Amino acid sequence: MFYKRSVIFVSSLFRKGLTCDITRKMSSERYLVYITRSDMPECGVELLKKQCDIKMWHKPSPVPVDEFKKSIPGVNAIFCALTDKINKEILDAAGPELKVVATISVGYDHIDVAECKKRGVKIGYTPDVLTDATAELTMALLLSTSRRLPEAQHEARTGGWVSWAPTWMTGPGLAGSTVGIVGFGRIGQAVARCIKSFNTSKILYFNRSEKQEAKEIGAIKVSFDELLSESDFVICCAPLVPETKEMFNKSAFEKMKNTAVFINTSRGGTVDQNALIEALKKNTIRAAGLDVTTPEPLPLDSPLFKLKNCVILPHIGSATIETRNTMSEISANNILAALNGTNMPAELK
Repeated sequence: MFYKRSVIFVSSLFRKGLTCDITRKMSSERYLVYITRSDMPECGVELLKKQCDIKMWHKPSPVPVDEFKKSIPGVNAIFCALTDKINKEILDAAGPELKVVATISVGYDHIDVAECKKRGVKIGYTPDVLTDATAELTMALLLSTSRRLPEAQHEARTGGWVSWAPTWMTGPGLAGSTVGIVGFGRIGQAVARCIKSFNTSKILYFNRSEKQEAKEIGAIKVSFDELLSESDFVICCAPLVPETKEMFNKSAFEKMKNTAVFINTSRGGTVDQNALIEALKKNTIRAAGLDVTTPEPLPLDSPLFKLKNCVILPHIGSATIETRNTMSEISANNILAALNGTNMPAELK
């Protein structure tokens, strides 16, 4: 089937918490959009259904590559998640009718950006809206790890809780501590603001560029090595780019205090996971809390699951109902705007 372009007008660009108002011109012709999983939040899917025909992988799990390639020839848009690799192979399968790829994520390391640009395929993503949700989860993971909450709950459920004891289940507190944040973009800054309320002694940050917001927050820019050596808590909020790949390696962990707690809510690829396992086993650092791993999901036989000083979550940083719904709406409006030649609410340039 050949899908002509219907014309729409985006009357207001998306801002945080708002949806673009889209008024459709008279047309019976529709676009074709492929959605890579069945559990995309319904609000965004419904927006697309008003003006597009939808093809969708029928399971709430990543679409297999062969099925993906078989399903997308001739589509005008792909609505994907960070679990879907959008590479040359997929772009070739889609063909020249593909105009836009919209990912329901702020990260885009799963998309071959250079290949998309070469073909004139626009990329939509969802920045800003998941900042607060991810910062909240980062704090929850930090406190859960440092105060040993999963371990304590296990003891309470399995009979290990015999009586109150002065040194049992103790862990480091935030008050009076030094916290280092690696990556000081929107999420890193939001985490720093949360950290301040815990009466920490000092907030350090490492970032490629100086951030004006740091003055308001009271964060101090330092080198990576200085942050590692001085911090009681080290939090990774850095995006996964070539410069940050496995930046937390054996050398980095050895520069940290042996009482330090490491938290990662960015991308698993920023960590040399084998080096982290060894650091935890040998008590090179005290503990780690991870919302992201390599690979995802983490195999059940991973050594990380066997370590009491490691808390692992299944990549739920943005998993509030409100945030995921907004991300879905942005993705849908990114697609509709790109297909109709208007400004996308959140285009990756």
